[in-house]
Amino acid sequence: MTRLTRAEQQRRTHEHLLGAGREVFLRRGFLAATVEEIAADAGYTRGAVYKHFGGKEGLWLAIIEADAVGHLQGLREALASATTRDEVLAALNPVDVADKDAAKWSAAAAEVLAATAQQPETATQVAAIQRRHDDEVVALLTEHSRRLCLEPAMPLDQAVVMLGALGIGLALRQTVAPAADPGAILTHVLGTLFPSEAT
Repeated sequence: MTRLTRAEQQRRTHEHLLGAGREVFLRRGFLAATVEEIAADAGYTRGAVYKHFGGKEGLWLAIIEADAVGHLQGLREALASATTRDEVLAALNPVDVADKDAAKWSAAAAEVLAATAQQPETATQVAAIQRRHDDEVVALLTEHSRRLCLEPAMPLDQAVVMLGALGIGLALRQTVAPAADPGAILTHVLGTLFPSEAT
């Protein structure tokens, strides 16, 4: 078996901690999760979490940054292959908002927002990640709306914020008062945002 280099070991540790962090945040929520539990789930000591991320907040930021990158890559690919309005709508609605993990993740995200409201440095970092993500989604939607001659019913920067808030809201609602069909709600809103030519 080939021995890993120090850099490879660091990358592996980093990835294991990201995965364990995601699992613990899903299982326990952000506030109840502890650095010790995350480290134990990954098979390391809490010192590894502090070394790689500076603590629980830093680990959360790394996870949402990685999620944003993954989401953008998937959206970029889906929009690039879209040839119709309906395919654009499908690209914008890939997640099942009734999914229990999505609901748990949204609940943890709400905890983070509430907890970091009193921590300006962390709140600024969360806002910067969200802003970069939103800006890239707006750029993608602008490009592909032009390419496919779609006329959004509202400015795309506002639409992206609205869709993000709606998705999180629907996922949160699923944790306490499930809607009959949250996917249909999101589909309807997307259809209103990008009306068909017949509308």
